[in-house]
Amino acid sequence: MERGNRESLSSSPAAASASSQAQPQPQPQPQPQPQGLFLYHERQRLQLCLLHALNNLFQDKDAFTRADLDTIARQLQLHHPPQQKDHKWWILPLPSLVFKPHHNALTGNYDVNVLIAALEGSTHQKKVIWHHRRTPAASIDLAACHLMGIMLNTSVPRLRGFWTSRHWTALRNIRGVWYNLDSDLPAPQPFRHETHLVSFLDNTV
Repeated sequence: MERGNRESLSSSPAAASASSQAQPQPQPQPQPQPQGLFLYHERQRLQLCLLHALNNLFQDKDAFTRADLDTIARQLQLHHPPQQKDHKWWILPLPSLVFKPHHNALTGNYDVNVLIAALEGSTHQKKVIWHHRRTPAASIDLAACHLMGIMLNTSVPRLRGFWTSRHWTALRNIRGVWYNLDSDLPAPQPFRHETHLVSFLDNTV
């Protein structure tokens, strides 16, 4: 995904939206969840944030597995192999055994190509719509019946700011309330009003 772009995902006919790059922003104050409402929320482990974000988006722990995303990444590599530089026979490109073109074989860290292939594949048949972050978030019709949710790819500080990494986050409207389902959060965080969601997206840089 290009830095500075916000993508939208639309599900069959419809489904989601997205953004990129973010420094931590003040979160809206949590609201109590409606009684009887269960929200599925996967917590972060390794660099599997795309897996968590997809399952959180679909509210289904079995929507995707790590094996599913690894298979997609391998298929993408087969169809679009990277250009290889010539190596001397005694030089072993060991990093390539771990750092694959579309993911890290040990920790995950899947890229936007895996996201698009996962959502637009034959199983879920969603449509991905890109939304450039220079366009105000108010231009997104958050009430559209075809809009399933929003996927963000942000830059987040790690190890107290010593380095940054890319992070996938899902936002979704559930029973009329938009929730931040970020796997780094201890629990889903509701937005009290759509204006708070718009402000959150516009300040995600």
